[in-house]
Amino acid sequence: MPLHNMPFKNWKQAAALGAIYFVWGSTYFAIKVAVESIPPLLAAGARFLIAGLVLYAWARLRDSRPVERAQWPGLWLLGALMFLVSYSLLFSAEKIVPSGIASVLIATLPVWVLLFEATILKSQRVTASLVGALVVGLAGVALLSGASGSAAKPTSWIWCAAVVVSAISWAAGTILSRRLKLPASHSISAGAQMICGGLLLLVCSGAIGEWRGLRVPPMAAVGAMLYLIVAGSLIAYGSYVWLLQRMSPTRLSSYAYVNPVVALAIGWIAGGERLHLTELVGAALVLASVVLILRSKSRSKGPAVEGGRRGEEATEAA
Repeated sequence: MPLHNMPFKNWKQAAALGAIYFVWGSTYFAIKVAVESIPPLLAAGARFLIAGLVLYAWARLRDSRPVERAQWPGLWLLGALMFLVSYSLLFSAEKIVPSGIASVLIATLPVWVLLFEATILKSQRVTASLVGALVVGLAGVALLSGASGSAAKPTSWIWCAAVVVSAISWAAGTILSRRLKLPASHSISAGAQMICGGLLLLVCSGAIGEWRGLRVPPMAAVGAMLYLIVAGSLIAYGSYVWLLQRMSPTRLSSYAYVNPVVALAIGWIAGGERLHLTELVGAALVLASVVLILRSKSRSKGPAVEGGRRGEEATEAA
């Protein structure tokens, strides 16, 4: 296809969108590799504290204003919701739940954002088509959780539910962020939220005893952590912020249903994660629901749902 007919203005936009599609999609498998050897809260805390410090320092060097004292309470609250709660559950669940299924469950984020918009902000009119999309998505979640809670894996459905709660917590933070006083700079705000969330994760990690008996992790886990920090939280997020100024939110929101497809493929190829027919149907229903919700909202309101890897405006995906 000629470049001028592509949905990008130049190769830089294509490369940036590709990073968001494939890097964020691949982070779920990287999490799976990391938590096999590193305690989950410790892994999540280290990822976001390091990434947050780097991002905040980079933004300050670009002459962005520092966080004001009155903005820190809101940043700590978002750090708790969008990182402590959300990522402690996601990283812990991926010790049990296949990375591909985790990515699909996180993809329900637009469902929860829509429900919060309709019930709390009263900013979204719930139409029959949106209700249908919600029902489709929830049916997909039920199928995924039920299939994962088989006799061979009787507790998996609990961890699937934990991933859903992770998405709900991120959605709550997304909605709450619209009411809080936050820094004008996206990078400063995201860096500060990651610093707060990373510190909270590390404190809780120590409190539950994850630091006892720590050993040097294998190179695979170290490599996965570096990938999560550099590629997932810095390169892909930087691409996201850059594209926000150059591409319509509707088109950019397509990552919400591309990331799970990438994660499912990587989990199958690299991790040997096999999906049964019921799980495939559930995944298809969830992704269909996300597409319907994003398209319906873009027609009725303009910009599509923010969030999820998650919008990772405070970063990930995971």
